[in-house]
Amino acid sequence: MEALNLALFDLINATPNSPAASMLLAHLLAVYAIYLVPALLVVGWLRRDQRQHQLMLCALLACGVALSINFVIGSLWHHPRPFVMPVGHTFLQHAPDASFPSDHMTIIMTVAFSLLLRREVRLLGLAFAILGLGIAWSRIYLGVHFPLDMLGGTAVALASACLARVTSPIYMPTLYRVARGIHRRLFATLIERGWVSR
Repeated sequence: MEALNLALFDLINATPNSPAASMLLAHLLAVYAIYLVPALLVVGWLRRDQRQHQLMLCALLACGVALSINFVIGSLWHHPRPFVMPVGHTFLQHAPDASFPSDHMTIIMTVAFSLLLRREVRLLGLAFAILGLGIAWSRIYLGVHFPLDMLGGTAVALASACLARVTSPIYMPTLYRVARGIHRRLFATLIERGWVSR
């Protein structure tokens, strides 16, 4: 499996002769695309729709669970990043922490699966899944992850999204009540002016 991992990495990883346009696209995806996740959560939360609020909370909780799983996996089995081994070429600065599973892939795919599990936002979930593929490619291309890191992150994401979805009837009433209380305190002034819903 490790031999396949290295072979796929070598196939995808950029070289000093790679096109400048590909490098620019890879940097945009690897560094900035992940910010669409908090943007989605904030926009979804600020809409006047309780179902949207609860979906955002479910996705946020699933991300928290997924990242906790990643931390445990990384602590128990520290797989080095490509530039630590060292193999390939690296074009993005990164701390030499555990590479498996990829946190970026885990986050984007947890949100994607959380959306795909809801019929009314399935197309948006598909868009985030496609974006996840782009992020996976970019971080391998720039030399900070291996292909199996992305598969691991996707597996953790799927498990976490499903767990959060199945157990939502248990935790959601309390979590939603607490979240709305925090919302009212944080945005009290804006709520009074009618700029933000209660």
